[in-house]
Amino acid sequence: MNDWPEGWSDRDRGNRYGGGSANAQPESPRVMRQVRRGPAAPPQGAGVPPQPSYVNGQGYGDYTDARQTGYDSGYNTGQVYGGDSGGSGGDGGYPGGEPRPAPNWRRRIKWTAITVVTVLVVTTVGTYFWADGKLKREVDLSKVIDRPEGGDGTNYLIVGSDSREGMSADEKKKLHTGSAEGKRTDSMMILHVGSNGDTLVSLPRDSDVELPTFVGSESGKTYKGTGRHIKLNAAYATDGPELLVRTIEFNTGLRIDHYVEIGFAGFASIVDAVGGVEITIDKAFKDKYSGADFQAGKQTLNGEEALAFVRTRHAFAASDLQRTKNQQKFLAALAHEVATPGTILNPFKLYPTMSAGLDSLIVDKDMGLYDLGSMFFAMKGVNGGDGTSLNMPISGSSGGNLVWDKAKVKQLVNELNNDEKVTVTGN
Repeated sequence: MNDWPEGWSDRDRGNRYGGGSANAQPESPRVMRQVRRGPAAPPQGAGVPPQPSYVNGQGYGDYTDARQTGYDSGYNTGQVYGGDSGGSGGDGGYPGGEPRPAPNWRRRIKWTAITVVTVLVVTTVGTYFWADGKLKREVDLSKVIDRPEGGDGTNYLIVGSDSREGMSADEKKKLHTGSAEGKRTDSMMILHVGSNGDTLVSLPRDSDVELPTFVGSESGKTYKGTGRHIKLNAAYATDGPELLVRTIEFNTGLRIDHYVEIGFAGFASIVDAVGGVEITIDKAFKDKYSGADFQAGKQTLNGEEALAFVRTRHAFAASDLQRTKNQQKFLAALAHEVATPGTILNPFKLYPTMSAGLDSLIVDKDMGLYDLGSMFFAMKGVNGGDGTSLNMPISGSSGGNLVWDKAKVKQLVNELNNDEKVTVTGN
């Protein structure tokens, strides 16, 4: 049978190329044996001839015919140039059959750790500067004159004011705050942070104290003391935080290192931000002035209820003393809730809580975030039994004012100044 197209023979090739010829030119292409011709063209009007199949990735030629003959052009597997199966890369390795190298887990862990640490550092630094910028450092303790020497440990004066600044009429009604202008001290506490346990001392706002000589915080004018006695909260009403600090230092001999003040709205916002504060109420009480209406037992108070709890005094016989005890109890519980991992490690609680607190706190010019954090953790410790809480010792009353027990106050101040464990008991 003739292998050449259209019946050509070797002698018909002439000076063609290849095929062992001495001629330098290549021979004409031969018909590829493996390509099977289709049937001859059908007569005019006949049916359409069968078409090559490309099903399932088959190459040229009829798929059915290829299966019958056992021929595979190589196009159906993607192996155009041949070679073993390993060279195709189908086994997951590199071309040539080389296995893919194992992942470098040490390198991956290293870079993952670096990324995590970088994110934490950036977040921490960013949070610090954000929080530090929100602190309202408005109280200048350098204006306080004739200050006592400082002792061991740190003393914070924590003041709850009845400020209604920024509150709407509906908020005032809801929180039962009234609409009085200005602001007064609703509660005052000294928190001593030391190495022998922390101590929280409440100062009843009706405490009888002597108004000393002082320099006006705004006017700069000196006002001479005349020995006149006033209620402690009147010092704040007369000339604000600086005179309050001056009066406490003059009457106790204890130096105040930092000042922290919070108003009604800010207090309620912090409580709501942490999701409420759990507290145990020993005895049921009700007070239409503060809006309090509590049953005895363990319960979680929201911001509105918490404010009513710490402000109530008309429901108690010893009104001011019982109220200071309730304030101590609740503030310590609040600090405990703020300092729990559930708040600190949860950004959805931490940032709203920090924002609510920082927006409503007024502090002295030297107060830093570290000092503020130390104060909260100390209050948490007092609530957990690691410290002591008491009212300022009272010996009696005069003209409706509560008179401090001078001997006990002196002993208390000495123990705080020397950072000793407090042995004095209060009312």
